[in-house]
Amino acid sequence: MQVEVKICGITNLTDALVAVDFGADALGFVFFQGSPRFISYDNAAAIIKKLPSFTTTIGVFVDERPEQIEKIMGLTGIDVVQLHGNEPPDTCYFSRRIIKAIRVKSLESLDPLIHYQGRVSAFLLDTFTPEFFGGTGQIFNWDIAIEAKQFGRIILAGGLTPDNVAEGVRRVRPYGVDVSSGVESGKGEKDHRKLKLFIERAKGA
Repeated sequence: MQVEVKICGITNLTDALVAVDFGADALGFVFFQGSPRFISYDNAAAIIKKLPSFTTTIGVFVDERPEQIEKIMGLTGIDVVQLHGNEPPDTCYFSRRIIKAIRVKSLESLDPLIHYQGRVSAFLLDTFTPEFFGGTGQIFNWDIAIEAKQFGRIILAGGLTPDNVAEGVRRVRPYGVDVSSGVESGKGEKDHRKLKLFIERAKGA
């Protein structure tokens, strides 16, 4: 089965439409104000309204209150919630599907996954760094990602670029891949050549 591709950190309509034209399956909008890729709810809503009907839109949240997440979903029209902080399993009940991000440092980082089974539609595996919640540009040990597949669908993230995504897909065989900084020309600005190469190589692996 061909891998699903999510382009995260979308901040403008041009990058969103280019990504979709190149074959992206999903677009991520970061609603965490501490991120250089933060987008306002109004701007995200304006972009989402102009997307093709079959494009999946994902809102990225970090330790946000559940009632606020529900409110933002209504304001923006996003399809999927991505929880990228330290959200406990008992908060994983929303009116949309949920992706739970896990920041991987070692095999022990997978221990919490069993508690989220049945509550989330996929696990996004990102590289652990103490100072950032994501967008680090660093890869982790992909053998851990292979091990994580026993818990459910896996989205491989963390340091992926056009140069290594094909190898990552071949080795891990994830449900999806996620990229942000690996296809940027600057913080929050996508390099369209890198976008095209990344999607082509992910889908062709």
